[in-house]
Amino acid sequence: MKLRVTISIIMCVIMLAGFAKKRETDYTKKIDDKARAEQIKEMKFGMFICWSFSTFSGKEWTPTEGKDASYFTATGCNTDQWCKVAKDAGMAYILFLTKHHDGFCLWNTKTSDKKVTNSPLGIDVLEKLRKSCDKYGIKLALYFSEGDWTFPGATFSKNGGSNPEIKKAQLKELLTNYGPIEYIWFDHAQGDGGLSHEETDLWVAKFQPNCLPGYNHGTPAGRIRLGEMGSPSALDDISGAGYNKHAGNYKGYIAAEFTYPILPAHEGGAMWFYSLPKHESLCLPAEKIYQDYLGAVKFGNIFSLDIGPNYEGRIRDIDVKTLNQVGKLIRKKVKLPEIKK
Repeated sequence: MKLRVTISIIMCVIMLAGFAKKRETDYTKKIDDKARAEQIKEMKFGMFICWSFSTFSGKEWTPTEGKDASYFTATGCNTDQWCKVAKDAGMAYILFLTKHHDGFCLWNTKTSDKKVTNSPLGIDVLEKLRKSCDKYGIKLALYFSEGDWTFPGATFSKNGGSNPEIKKAQLKELLTNYGPIEYIWFDHAQGDGGLSHEETDLWVAKFQPNCLPGYNHGTPAGRIRLGEMGSPSALDDISGAGYNKHAGNYKGYIAAEFTYPILPAHEGGAMWFYSLPKHESLCLPAEKIYQDYLGAVKFGNIFSLDIGPNYEGRIRDIDVKTLNQVGKLIRKKVKLPEIKK
């Protein structure tokens, strides 16, 4: 009799735990905007991972014509390292580049043959990253280029063409196959891909209503203010939005983000993607990064520091060292001169 009671209790505990887990992971149910804004603010600091064709071209924008998936010649992919380095640096999330303007997809999409699973690496990088994020307790956000030089009417560096159905299909894959996505960093540098920002907002909300869309240029829309090459600033102070500071009087934002690379601009090699070893001395000092982390905390922003993994799919030693130093400053709560804005 006692054995039956014990078994019944154990089964109840397991079922309750299962229901609790389901509630925790039910990201299809919209929560109040005010509560969601606070969740985003609590993320504070994250790692922006840029790893794609441009890693191997050494240029920020890589022409896609004449290149298939084999152009991506990575020999490894250490997403556990990315997450561990992020965790040690005091980061709470990773913002991952899923597709740049060249149309190369870093997930196993059904919409294109130009994808990482057709490359020599042969793995779904986003799927692997999702597992690493869960392992290390890191949240996940996504970068997605709206314009795509594989779309009809596209011209390299001029415009990203139009294919709204493919854009919708790709976003549906990303939002239904890879767990909760905190926000999407929509890159409008080559246009909207034929689906307006208002339509894109509705499409994202259909699958993940708590995922905040944000756009770096174009028609102001979305729920998170992006700041490419930006700086800390209050939500109502557009000066921190970097290239996006001309967004006007749009009032739909509930959170603000800014981002820049760990490498400053330099000759030869990319800035947002992996650069050559000879440029390692250019890595920003930990104190500069920590200063902007403090600014993010002060103004309730989130700060996405861009890192470019190398050909082996690892973060460079100099970046690891710098980020470890930032993490130590964060844990020690080192005080620096007051940030004025």
